[in-house]
Amino acid sequence: MLHDATAILTPALLIYPEVVDANIQATLRLTGGDPDRWRPHIKTAKLGAVIRQMIANGIRAFKCSTTLELLTACEAGVEDILLAFPVAGANARRAVELSRQFPQTRVSVLVESPEQAAFWIDTGIGIFIDVNPGMNRTGIGQELTGDICKLAQQTGEAFRGIHYYDGHIAGADPLQRESSAHAGYDRLMQIVQALTEAGCAPGEIITSGTPAAPCALSYPRFRNGPFQHRISPGTVIYNDMTSLEQLPNLGYEPAALVLATVISHPTPDTFTCDAGHKSVSADSGVPTCRIMGHTDFAAQKPSEEHLPVRVNGAETVPAIGSQIYLMPRHVCPTVNNFDEALMIVNGEVRGVERVTARGHEGPLGKSG
Repeated sequence: MLHDATAILTPALLIYPEVVDANIQATLRLTGGDPDRWRPHIKTAKLGAVIRQMIANGIRAFKCSTTLELLTACEAGVEDILLAFPVAGANARRAVELSRQFPQTRVSVLVESPEQAAFWIDTGIGIFIDVNPGMNRTGIGQELTGDICKLAQQTGEAFRGIHYYDGHIAGADPLQRESSAHAGYDRLMQIVQALTEAGCAPGEIITSGTPAAPCALSYPRFRNGPFQHRISPGTVIYNDMTSLEQLPNLGYEPAALVLATVISHPTPDTFTCDAGHKSVSADSGVPTCRIMGHTDFAAQKPSEEHLPVRVNGAETVPAIGSQIYLMPRHVCPTVNNFDEALMIVNGEVRGVERVTARGHEGPLGKSG
């Protein structure tokens, strides 16, 4: 926490670089100390400074979802970046432009159809086939093995591997989560075998966001396969209520908090602070956050700028003007709500960093 936060305009995003580093180390312990088993998604990190912090820890390969995140990764000096979002039209042309602007960064994209693949041939951009593991968000159906093989053959030398994002494997029971994930990986390995027999063996297999990451790392056929396997969790860089519930006892700690100010006492057992859903994302439901250090404070349904908090126990309602620290339920879109982050070391503000990859580039291709 801060020694003196009275000069800070709230709501404010606080990031703790030392905790970020500890979270990186916790993830590397999961991978057996091998940073090449991890291709983190930078949709959470968002800051060029934090991406450079990951690079300093030996991480070479990353994922992103927008052309602004792609630009941020290239500017940060990322060696290998996958635009893990199906882009078309002007967005696809922008990806080619950025790839040529930053030749030191190896850029790859996702495809799921021959029509998509045709655009990328001869652009110098790598291609991963996006396979739908049952999440039904993007990707070619995992049952269409023959079509996957034909698509890989069409992409030729640009074909790099398979993207298999099993983000729907997120149940609370870790044993059930692992069982479900491993059943999917068994099907994935059948696809890998078919690709190999078709003469287009994948060089890399990418799986697993945060909840399924330990499941992928415990899958034995990923450890000794003739390909590079990487997990792709991004939330673990900062962590939030959800990730800490899903991955307990692994050394993870919250590295991004929102500082808020108490602004009202609408009822005897309720206070309101200035961190509504335009600050702390409500996309994962209510409560949107946990009030740090106060187990009897329960965040209620927010409005745009207001967050009511009910005091359920013996604690007293904090005074108007006092400050509280909020851990988001979903940190990724919460970081996206802020233009700047305060970097906190030993209770002091040691710097201000722009949230470089917030939002999207301007519609004419210039970052906003």
